[in-house]
Amino acid sequence: MHSLRLLSSAALLTMLATGAEAHTGHGATNAFAAGLAHPLEGFDHLLAILAIGLWAGLVGGRGLWLWPVSFVGAMLIGGALGMTGVPMPLVELGIVGSVIVIGLAAALAFSPSVMIGMAVAALAGLLHGHAHGTEVPADASGLAYAAGFAIATALLHTLGIAAAVAATRFSLPIAARTAGGLTAVAGVVLAARFF
Repeated sequence: MHSLRLLSSAALLTMLATGAEAHTGHGATNAFAAGLAHPLEGFDHLLAILAIGLWAGLVGGRGLWLWPVSFVGAMLIGGALGMTGVPMPLVELGIVGSVIVIGLAAALAFSPSVMIGMAVAALAGLLHGHAHGTEVPADASGLAYAAGFAIATALLHTLGIAAAVAATRFSLPIAARTAGGLTAVAGVVLAARFF
């Protein structure tokens, strides 16, 4: 019952995404606490990160842990690239695209090979990490900030996995898949600002 309430809350938040915009400013970014809060403040980040967990939890197997680890690892690399000023084209559009793609993958319980799932997760993580990294002030050390956003991301992946596994255990995988579908819809709404 608790997982059903959790999924209902996630679905409600997703439906409220119509007013959301990616990266509208997150305040100071030079501390562990700011990094920890960043994935929670960016609706696009929150959706994609939870959706990776949902998708991994629905598919299971080695993807259950390899996809989230791939996301976090690539996110740290992307963060380092962003902090050092290495440009990456179309990051914001790619982030919104990742919300749509990963949301659809969860909605369909798409079960590709582990390597393809890792590649999708890593690409999304790279984009999200780059956005995180570019928001660190040039005069601040980004290590504490990166540690914060990596820990927050891992915790959110775990929450998504737990929700999907619980929904499946209680014979309600449709609830987790619906949350994935609503995530994809929210991504489309977020993407509308680019066109």
